[in-house]
Amino acid sequence: MTTAKICGLSTPEAVKAALDGRASHIGFVFFPKSPRDIDPAAAGRLALPVRGRVKIVAVTVDPSDALLDRLMKTLAPDLIQVHGKETPNRARDIAARTGAGIIKAISVSTAQDIEGARAFEEVAEHLMFDAKPPQDSNLPGGTGARFDWTLLKNRRFKRPWFLAGGLDPWNVRDAVEQSDAPLVDVSSGVERGPGQKDPALVSAFLDAVRRG
Repeated sequence: MTTAKICGLSTPEAVKAALDGRASHIGFVFFPKSPRDIDPAAAGRLALPVRGRVKIVAVTVDPSDALLDRLMKTLAPDLIQVHGKETPNRARDIAARTGAGIIKAISVSTAQDIEGARAFEEVAEHLMFDAKPPQDSNLPGGTGARFDWTLLKNRRFKRPWFLAGGLDPWNVRDAVEQSDAPLVDVSSGVERGPGQKDPALVSAFLDAVRRG
């Protein structure tokens, strides 16, 4: 059964919709260029009532040690998602420093990009395959871009993996069928505006995932 992560949360209403819809993971973004960027202390307050009921993910891009230390103090995430140019060694160092599991995001446009995930199979708890952003984008993900989901069909990895990039309540079932994804991740596809999660869309997305 496929389960889902709702990413880029910033309001109690969106967190509640994710919990009520039985999301397996919720994500908070810590990247100043993102419209979903949130203060670690604010994320900690939002996560407090759902801790232990869903996996809490801190989404970062080439995080500094100072940011990691602050996140562990204020949010204490279960998982840290690294969405930049981190190497396997850096991912291993982050895991050792924080004690959190690692989700390594891989930007994909071709089958060769997917093979790049193999280097992280021994250090990450999860892999994530996200669409490579447009060339003019200053964001590594969350742009609504998508890639050919069939590139993942029949592939096997040592870690459970997320499909991300351009998913929404209307296409997520097709995406799962075309890719065999065990986990899916959504952000912009459940928003009414950049960074503005719509609880109704969050619910619709999770309903569609469960119907599968």
